[in-house]
Amino acid sequence: MNVGKIGQFNRIVIKVGSALLLDNNEEFNRDWLNNLSNEIEQLHNRRTEILIVSSGAVAIGSTYLRKKRSQMNLNEMQAAAAMGQAQLVMEWQDSFKSSGIYTAQILLTRSDTENKKRFLNSKDTLLTLIKYDVIPIINENDTVATEELRYGDNDRLAARVAQMTSADLLILLSDVDGMYTSNPKTNQTAKHIPVIDNLNEEIFSMADIADSNYGSGGMITKLKAAKIATSAGCATIVTDGLKKTPLTSLIEGGKCTYFPARSNSKSTRKQWLSGYLDTSGSFKIDDGAKVALEKGGSLLPVGLTEIEGTFERGDVVAIIDANNTELGKGMTAYSSVEAKQIIGCQSDSIKDKLGYKNSSEIVHRDDMALNEFSKQNNKII
Repeated sequence: MNVGKIGQFNRIVIKVGSALLLDNNEEFNRDWLNNLSNEIEQLHNRRTEILIVSSGAVAIGSTYLRKKRSQMNLNEMQAAAAMGQAQLVMEWQDSFKSSGIYTAQILLTRSDTENKKRFLNSKDTLLTLIKYDVIPIINENDTVATEELRYGDNDRLAARVAQMTSADLLILLSDVDGMYTSNPKTNQTAKHIPVIDNLNEEIFSMADIADSNYGSGGMITKLKAAKIATSAGCATIVTDGLKKTPLTSLIEGGKCTYFPARSNSKSTRKQWLSGYLDTSGSFKIDDGAKVALEKGGSLLPVGLTEIEGTFERGDVVAIIDANNTELGKGMTAYSSVEAKQIIGCQSDSIKDKLGYKNSSEIVHRDDMALNEFSKQNNKII
């Protein structure tokens, strides 16, 4: 694959490392950030959806505390993050000001991507921002996260964001230009690896921990991030972000390591759903809803006729037709208690019934895996 054709990707997560935002004198690198924002603006104007995972809060705050990250305990890092996060977001906002692009701050902890309800809430917020052409600026919530709730690096957080939003490309901008057979800083004979199809133990054994004062990880964390993202159907690129215009350099054939997606993200999700054995309940639907599903539509409350089981938002339920034939499975956007209150009602009436509205669909088509439909015998097979 020619990684220069990044315009073919519809949704891209870009991770920016701390070492890129602060120069050797510990000053914020505004010129570099403005160049990157201009490149992102060009992608955004071509209708490419962009999410940014930005490190830097702790690094900025550590300059105020006059301590290196390696010298700080958890409480000091949380204080540094609190001090640095405000400036970090302000710098990103200022860099996009001339383009008229709006940004939004999103702070996540590991529980926001591992806990089912928080995962769905975070996902919905991010997708809503994208819908309104807002670029989310995402960082780990270091001000409150304890050790057991932290990712500890934004490479894996970026991969989780890519997984959460069904992105098709993750770009890890760092102070390295890709994967080598050994550490190129200590071994001059190390060879660059342009493409890695299989993230096996041999590849991981080649990686080494970075020695940056600012960053929290090295190539190991990037490989772990690539494994998360590619398994979710998202291609991954590790490339040198220190260049004046890193994305332009990448497009023009700059050195990088490319990790192809293992499969399409939506098909991967649907394979997981279709193989899910422990459903928590079921939705029985009418014939009109069945036809809509066969045509690729989502399941709306108006098509519900019966609800069985006790379940929460995000649980997997079976979808059955009027003849009690299982049509497939889906992840519900509403609990069983909520679903019973909106059964058979129009989507516009959900807020009137519940006092709030999570989604117009009770099961979105992207969160649904239907069994194969045979038009010859008009049966689900």
